[in-house]
Amino acid sequence: MYKYLPLLIVGAIIGVFSIVFVAAYLAELRREQTKGYERNMPDREIISRLMVYAKPYRKQFVLVFFVMLVSIVYDLVSPLLIGHIQDTVKGTFTLDYLFTLVGIYASILIVSLICTYVQAMILQKTGQKILSALREDIFVHIEQLSHEQLNNIPVGKLVTRVSNDPNAISYMFTNILVTLAKNMMVIVGVLGAMLMLNYALTLMVLSFVPFILLFTVIFRTFSRKVHRSVNDATTDVNTYLAENLSGMKITQIFNQEDRKMDDFLAKSLALQKAKQNRMIVFGIFRPMVYMLYISSVLCLLYMGSRGYIEDITFLGQAVTSGTVVTFYMYISKFFNPIQTLAEQFDTLQRSFASAEKIFTIMDMAPQVVDGEDIIELDEIRGEIEFRDVWFAYTPGEWVLKGVSFHVDPKQTVAFVGSTGSGKTTILSLICRNYDIQKGQILIDGIDIQKISIASLRRHFGQMLQDVFLFSGTIRSNIVLRDEFPEEEIQKAIRYVNADSFINKLDYGLDEVVRERGNNFSAGQRQLLSFARTILHKPAVMILDEATANIDTETEILIQDSLEKMKNIGTMLIVAHRLSTIQHADNIILLSHGEIIEQGSHQQLLRQKGPYYQLYTLQYRKEQLNNP
Repeated sequence: MYKYLPLLIVGAIIGVFSIVFVAAYLAELRREQTKGYERNMPDREIISRLMVYAKPYRKQFVLVFFVMLVSIVYDLVSPLLIGHIQDTVKGTFTLDYLFTLVGIYASILIVSLICTYVQAMILQKTGQKILSALREDIFVHIEQLSHEQLNNIPVGKLVTRVSNDPNAISYMFTNILVTLAKNMMVIVGVLGAMLMLNYALTLMVLSFVPFILLFTVIFRTFSRKVHRSVNDATTDVNTYLAENLSGMKITQIFNQEDRKMDDFLAKSLALQKAKQNRMIVFGIFRPMVYMLYISSVLCLLYMGSRGYIEDITFLGQAVTSGTVVTFYMYISKFFNPIQTLAEQFDTLQRSFASAEKIFTIMDMAPQVVDGEDIIELDEIRGEIEFRDVWFAYTPGEWVLKGVSFHVDPKQTVAFVGSTGSGKTTILSLICRNYDIQKGQILIDGIDIQKISIASLRRHFGQMLQDVFLFSGTIRSNIVLRDEFPEEEIQKAIRYVNADSFINKLDYGLDEVVRERGNNFSAGQRQLLSFARTILHKPAVMILDEATANIDTETEILIQDSLEKMKNIGTMLIVAHRLSTIQHADNIILLSHGEIIEQGSHQQLLRQKGPYYQLYTLQYRKEQLNNP
């Protein structure tokens, strides 16, 4: 019995570790059932959805598969050659025969290296194409989300989904899946070769496989959890940075640098802790696999050496020195893929966790979509009608209550009222940024829900209080990637008086625009917004507080631009300054989501109702500010 004592000791050590890991696994399962997780998409579903992106490149993957088969020959043949050389050296051999064996070994090695290079090049090119397709799909899907959905998702989270997460998935296509397939074939080939060489020693090696499978299943549970926590922590950091870097000026103005730094450190420490937990999980799993490898080698050397020294058989099969050497190399070939799998399993779980996050966004169904039998409008006259429209951002909290009004083509209509009365909401509903709960909105007598969203919005030009300019040049911000003749661009900037400052710049239309246009004043940005709108020739123009927070000189330019723009098409204006909308054809006064007055400026003044009171209050205020 003492002869098998070393084997029993090895078995006992492995058994103790197995019991500890199983206990930890069961405890984690109970914790998951108690706490619950945000989502747990099965690996099979993730792989199935990712394979859609790989399908167009199946020819490249088939080519890689055949190249990989050639490289596997080295893994299978090289141990047999080394073992044969070992037995040959111990017996009678010729130098020419030895050189022949070495030459065969070197040839197989060179072919294997060439195949590995070709395989890597094909996979990298294919992986980058798949990565680009995945990123495009995410970005296109985000573009289709409604304003409400975009408002509920932090910008940093979307940036992470489009930039960081696809990178993790790309590695799965360029390395992991092919390497996994190769390793599986190597394992099967090595097992076949070992069985043919000595089935008794092969059975001894296979006795370690159940423990490998057990440790892998346990590792998968913990790895998936820690990768999800790392992704969540990374998203939190990106979201915090996206928000606070944009608002850094406010932080400095109110001297809040230290508090913001403390918040950032807390999120950074959370990310650090998540990554440390991932390292701990991986740091435990890989040594366990290596322990099984060393244990199998020790058992091989022990059983093989005893059989060779004492000239005894093992389960009826003789063991030679060449057999021991060959099996030693085969065990290495058998466990190396498993150890590689341990390393790549970490990355694979990271890819799955990233894919899960991406598909969570892509599974968000857009709330505002085209219906069936939609129509395309090549042009519109600009007639707008609201029929008993009810709308609420939050169910039950009505922002608009039975709003009805009519706008004739090329008419200028202004909406006034206190903050929260529903003015901006009306403008958003016309463009179908949101869908109403009750009533109808008509454009040229057609329900807007029967018009394709792209076709509808193409005829609207929106000029908002907070003008957004992209990084680039003045020209690129005006044309927005469309092609326009230089003459039309110059005509547009002159029409809205934007040439008054553009012509003074060193590079004119090619002047650089920094992030969000922060190298231009609010008035200059507004004039660029007007030029952009005019150039694209909308049938309906929307101005939402476009004249707020600008200096008097620029306001004069903008007022002159507005007078010119009234002749282009229908104009809808929201403004707190009543002086801005005095010449509107119709003024609609809103209060708590209901229309309480409407008419021209003079008509409303003669009625001496709420509009008259509001106008009188503003007039007195202006008189006090400008005595």
